[in-house]
Amino acid sequence: MDITIHKDLLSLSGKTAIVTGGSIGIGYGIAYRLAEAGAHVAIVSRNADECRKAVDEFAEKGFIAHAIQADVSREEEVTAMVSETVRVFKRIDILVNNAGIFPIVPLSELTSDVFDKVIAINLRGVFLCTKYVSRQMITQGNGGKIINITSIDGIHPSIVGLSHYDASKHGVWGFTKNVALELAKYGIQVNAVAPGGVFTPGVAKAQSGGKPVDVARNPDPPKMDVPLGRMGVPDDIGKVVLFLSSDMSSYMTGSHIVVDGGYLLK
Repeated sequence: MDITIHKDLLSLSGKTAIVTGGSIGIGYGIAYRLAEAGAHVAIVSRNADECRKAVDEFAEKGFIAHAIQADVSREEEVTAMVSETVRVFKRIDILVNNAGIFPIVPLSELTSDVFDKVIAINLRGVFLCTKYVSRQMITQGNGGKIINITSIDGIHPSIVGLSHYDASKHGVWGFTKNVALELAKYGIQVNAVAPGGVFTPGVAKAQSGGKPVDVARNPDPPKMDVPLGRMGVPDDIGKVVLFLSSDMSSYMTGSHIVVDGGYLLK
């Protein structure tokens, strides 16, 4: 058995990755690390302007990226996303299912429409993207890497008002394990990352009572009452996803990596 030399362990040169929800926040941090490691990255978002902005920023760094507008809860848009990625980059080697929403609504005020929308994007979207990307990976015959972004809320609830979100993230973790079992025979590894509190535009907006807050792409982390003393930043998640996307994780599938600064230890 050949052993990958250390300088190539984190290289993604020649690989193509799709990152859903990749234009801002955690998704941007993930896409950045994959592109920096040499991958061609399809940045997917419902917001076309944010997508193009991210791709332009990557181009300034010398990275290769392509913007794709898609709603991952819509099957026809997911199949179009896969086709467009293959048209542009010829293959798909890595899928990061990151797109998600987390409206904070207590059960007494939670409507069926809000519940269904969260499940549609956070769970149905993971199913659809995994189904059609894995089909492409199987056709290519070279295996692949699928990384699902869950949450510590998929392990233990954090705050009141996220019952719908917690249900979706528990679902993604269950889906991850079963699909890892099914796809292993094709050399496709399926793992999950569970972030804790990460300082993103969405989190900052929630903390400000719904007012938009300007958050840098790689912000200084605010203090937080966790063992490591701070909130996470998108790059904290990006580095772990890079690990799972690379040869460093060659014997892992069906695993769940918690990245929470020690929150769950409390």
